[in-house]
Amino acid sequence: MKEILHSIRSDLKGNSDETTRNTAQRFFKEKVECYGLKAALVRKISKNYFREIKGLGKPEIFELCEDLFRSGYMEESFIACDWSHNIHAKFEPEDINLFGRWIQDYVSNWASCDTLCNHTVGSFIEKYPERINDLKAWAKSENRWLKRAAAVSLILPARKGKFLADVFEIADLLLADRDDMVQKGYGWLLKEASRLHQKEVLDYVTKNKKIMPRTALRYAIELMPKELRAEAMKK
Repeated sequence: MKEILHSIRSDLKGNSDETTRNTAQRFFKEKVECYGLKAALVRKISKNYFREIKGLGKPEIFELCEDLFRSGYMEESFIACDWSHNIHAKFEPEDINLFGRWIQDYVSNWASCDTLCNHTVGSFIEKYPERINDLKAWAKSENRWLKRAAAVSLILPARKGKFLADVFEIADLLLADRDDMVQKGYGWLLKEASRLHQKEVLDYVTKNKKIMPRTALRYAIELMPKELRAEAMKK
């Protein structure tokens, strides 16, 4: 397992590009550690090495994922997110506790948060909907990334029209949060829910727009017709 990690890191370093590294930093307010690789190349490296480890058990793969997260490098976190999602058929109900710890201990930017939560955690919740209260607990955390994770973990299910009542409950918990990363997270969730539930999301926004930060409001109504957006933005 250590040899696999060493080989991955050698490949990442060998393909690093200073221009890509400097460009990446512009997308983040916080300092991010990255080698400087385009996303498509990271996915290719991830796919190539997963072929070597896919025969391992879930605990061993999760251990490799944790080592990748622990490095602090964004590209390594993307590989960890990819691998953890690749084995979603093996997920068990208690795995949500591990995912929450990864977010709390290792996630330090929106890209790593969203990549893990959109896919790994989203697939987990679709498989074990009874664990959705774990997301609501995250929404009450002091940790900004756990709070964002509570929302963005439901992005793909919400896009399919699922979990609408839970979407609104999580939005309620995050409604007045002053962190723009959290505001953008639950605003994005409401936007995805609006694809199949436009009226319900518009009613929610209209009811709460005096409390909802403008950042979250703008995200939530982004897919709506112009006249509805204009009405929702009225003070």
